[in-house]
Amino acid sequence: MEIISQLLPFIFLIAIMYFVIIRPQQKEAKARKEMIEALAKGDKVVTNGGFIVVIHKVEEKFLSVKMNDDVITKIAKDAIARKYEDEA
Repeated sequence: MEIISQLLPFIFLIAIMYFVIIRPQQKEAKARKEMIEALAKGDKVVTNGGFIVVIHKVEEKFLSVKMNDDVITKIAKDAIARKYEDEA
């Protein structure tokens, strides 16, 4: 019984860390993965470098993106920060 009373604070701390740190990170990672998988041609996205680009073609691990009318380049899917929402 004494061992349980000594371990109880540690178990409590682990439970708090799970609900405050680990679980929200898992939810965020899942939402990001779903967002990247749902990208389609014509979507505007913001890259980690801060560029706003339009998706030209979706491939398995890369995206072909249009930076302007003349430039089409490939970027890794991991380089996408978020979808671009017009604020107009």
